[in-house]
Amino acid sequence: MRVLVIEDDQRLARLVARVLSEEHYQVDQAHDGEAGLDLLLRGTYDVAIVDWMLPGRDGPAICRAARAARLATALLLLTARGQVEDKVAGFDSGADDYLVKPFAFEELLVRVRALSRRFHSTAPSLDELRNGELVLDLRNHTARRGLRSLDLTPTEWNLLEYLLRNVGQTLTKQQILDYVWSYEQDVQPQMVEVYISYLRRKLNAAGEPDPIVTVRGVGYRLEVDRV
Repeated sequence: MRVLVIEDDQRLARLVARVLSEEHYQVDQAHDGEAGLDLLLRGTYDVAIVDWMLPGRDGPAICRAARAARLATALLLLTARGQVEDKVAGFDSGADDYLVKPFAFEELLVRVRALSRRFHSTAPSLDELRNGELVLDLRNHTARRGLRSLDLTPTEWNLLEYLLRNVGQTLTKQQILDYVWSYEQDVQPQMVEVYISYLRRKLNAAGEPDPIVTVRGVGYRLEVDRV
């Protein structure tokens, strides 16, 4: 089980990571919202423990971004806010559970175990994203179409990942911008067209059909490949 801890209090983050590691979880840490979301969107975590108040991007914003990306990762929101309206706001942002600080580590472990069971009973494997012969190996960070390896830049990887997470759905240029260039300012919609073009060149060898459909005036869709 892989757990991501996003907490700007580094002492608390280390304590949580140590407690989880002693229970044989694999734990990664991030200490600000942007770095945490970047790790989370890789799609390799079973549970993410997310503090509400973070520099760069707060916990509810991270939860909303994770749900927009259709991640199956279970989200546990940590906060000192214990009012009912705060809990409602946390759950509305996409959190699966909510733990008020200060908390006992025993309770944290119980909640992580419960989320882990729920995750494994309902979620598909996060080892790879696949559509026909097109495969992204998330653990080893490799991509291929059939037997052909794809050498992708980080931006091309993120773009293909988002398309694969939403196979058969038309994504607007703004949705793609928000996911692929989420931390960058002043990125124009034309960049989506440029990188779709780059990605198509790498995906499509001679004679291979183009799986990316342009929906004029809207955006792009990765067609379902039933091979």
